[in-house]
Amino acid sequence: MTDDQHLTHLIVEFHEKLSSWEASVVEGKGLTTTQMHTLEILGVHGPLRMKELAERLGVTTGTLTIQTDRLEAKDLVRRVPHPTDRRSNVIEMTGTGHALFKEHNRHHLDLTREITADMDDQQREVLAACMEKILGAL
Repeated sequence: MTDDQHLTHLIVEFHEKLSSWEASVVEGKGLTTTQMHTLEILGVHGPLRMKELAERLGVTTGTLTIQTDRLEAKDLVRRVPHPTDRRSNVIEMTGTGHALFKEHNRHHLDLTREITADMDDQQREVLAACMEKILGAL
């Protein structure tokens, strides 16, 4: 196995394990993983225009519109008029959505602590730098 093949296998395996973990955490909340990711993005970045949110999720605005409708029906987000652009709406979390985000974010923090428990500060910094580089390439 070449170095590239080995690294590819590790990346795919990590993705599969993380996706499985994420699905198990979201299970029972009455949401899809994508819906939870929407709340995560809003929780980290605050209210966003539909177009900005769609770009961060990697979906079309049409797909996001359907998803936003479903999240609004669950009282997790709301559309509000953009303060300076009458043609645009901003999506923001409700109090219920924010509480769900905070709970879910605690699970992510716990996972990060578990994954990095045996790492020293330098290894954590290297991991963070590698993750930033990977995300920048996507």
